Amino acid sequence: MVFIKEEGKFSENSYLIDGLIFRLPKQLALYVIENGGKKVLIDAGVKLAIRKVFNKMKEFGLTPIDEIILTHSHWDHIQGFNRIKKLNGAEIKVYASENAIERLKNPEKMNNIFGYDTEPIENVNPLKEGDIIDVNGLELEILNFFGHTMDSIAILDRKNKIIYTGDAIIDRYDYNTVNGVFMPPDFNEEELLKTFQKLRDLKNDIDMICLNHFGVWTNEDCDKIINEMEEIHFKTKEAIIKWYNEKPDLHYIAKQYHKTFLSESTIHTKENIHGLELVISWLINGLKLSGYID
Repeated sequence: MVFIKEEGKFSENSYLIDGLIFRLPKQLALYVIENGGKKVLIDAGVKLAIRKVFNKMKEFGLTPIDEIILTHSHWDHIQGFNRIKKLNGAEIKVYASENAIERLKNPEKMNNIFGYDTEPIENVNPLKEGDIIDVNGLELEILNFFGHTMDSIAILDRKNKIIYTGDAIIDRYDYNTVNGVFMPPDFNEEELLKTFQKLRDLKNDIDMICLNHFGVWTNEDCDKIINEMEEIHFKTKEAIIKWYNEKPDLHYIAKQYHKTFLSESTIHTKENIHGLELVISWLINGLKLSGYID
């Protein structure tokens, strides 16, 4: 089993770059796919980290970027786009789900929900299920992976047996840190279950799952994620609903979540639970907006 969490090249065409969300290491991953000199960045990360991210890409010979694929419209995957565009020194073609176009042009609703300032992204090329992005002969297949959001996509590289899933199936930062994906504003469990099945159907075609939170999960670890993602979703969702109904207090729920699911985590520790409280607040909001919590 190999969990790849260090920056650099991890397959013939793929690189992992640390996105440094909240300036913290190994909590947000960006990926670059390169073939024949053409470079495609998956997601744009957060604004405050972009200079370091861009310098790291430059160090690996991955600039200028030719194209960016945005996996969904949450702030931590798109906020850095306009800053990357300024640093790049060359035109960038940007893609996202056809469902994401309006949100990217008008991010006010997302900004209000998450409390982060994300600038509009214009001239986005819409993607739909089955579209192919050609990277000098390396084909990237687009799959709708709805549920986490209704504009989430996955990118499938059949040649290298890799799938890039954004946040669509699970957030597993390391072996001991896992979070659910029922985020606002439009979490849809029915669609999420379809996404889980879609990924299970691809099990024999992939050896690596690339998560944005965090890293590259290979071989047995790849299988483990596929086998456990649905169970983890229901366990974390039902636990938060139960604790909320007992006591709708953020600190209480975060403490219960930590004790139950993250007791061995070195990312969210018992002594420093504030970062976990932020995540839990988003999860609660996702459940509220989807009607699971009053």
